[in-house]
Amino acid sequence: MGWLRFITTPPSVPKGVETPKVESTVGVQYDTAWARTRPAKLAREVGVYGFMKPAIRLYGSPRVVGADRLKNVIGPLVFAANHHSHADTSLLLATIPGHLRRNLAVAAGADYFFPNRLTSALSALFIGAIPIERKKLSKLSIENAMEALTDGNSLLIYPEGGRSPDGWSSEHRPGAAFVAKKADVPVVPVYIDGTGSILPKGKNWPTRSRCAVVFGKPLRSLENEDAREFAKRIETTVNELAEEFSSGWWQARKKAHAGTVDELTGPETAAWRRRWALGPARTRQNTAAQRSWPK
Repeated sequence: MGWLRFITTPPSVPKGVETPKVESTVGVQYDTAWARTRPAKLAREVGVYGFMKPAIRLYGSPRVVGADRLKNVIGPLVFAANHHSHADTSLLLATIPGHLRRNLAVAAGADYFFPNRLTSALSALFIGAIPIERKKLSKLSIENAMEALTDGNSLLIYPEGGRSPDGWSSEHRPGAAFVAKKADVPVVPVYIDGTGSILPKGKNWPTRSRCAVVFGKPLRSLENEDAREFAKRIETTVNELAEEFSSGWWQARKKAHAGTVDELTGPETAAWRRRWALGPARTRQNTAAQRSWPK
């Protein structure tokens, strides 16, 4: 079996010779520029209309609120959404208005979506993914995001840094706000509801349930606002969009004015109490679908 060891192990290096360092070409180092070329975008559009739209209609029957707020908006910009499921990206690719979706990149965890060459290529081609390190705001992650934006593309980011483990949202990290400030582009806050029931964390096959997406008006960073302050304002707006979906536009406006909008992060308590507090009231789509919305 010496031949097998020969082809599966790296060659030996003579003593005294420095071993050359091999640069990684996957993970956050994966080059996704090719996936933002016109042929790749065309292939992605075929995938959206041929697979993602039919699939999300079948499994989620999505309700879309606020798309009219983006009718006259021109990219590039940053979409900042809460994150509960891998179905979130399919939902957004199927519902973001076409004039913005056709030039859209998706910030995706380098460790999950870019572990090897094959998975990296599929992630970049079919969802327009770019590799981002989720646990830190690294220089290379920022460069990847900025490259996508400066090429004229919009960028979808989940500021929580990962999917919800228990149905509640996590506090926003400053990455989306930092990139938007650095590129001087607006941020569109987005609230997603119901996808955690379609494809919960840990499941590999979807089940049918109702879902919804609410698009907010674009926000711009204020002159004296740092990235963390801007991130908090984006998070607050996503909370307000959740309230809009739950109780209607007018009640949400009144609560926002009074500062009484509930936070999506939930109570700070034991895990079982957080699950209990989630309760049936958090299944917003069961009641909100019957409400009417102002144009």
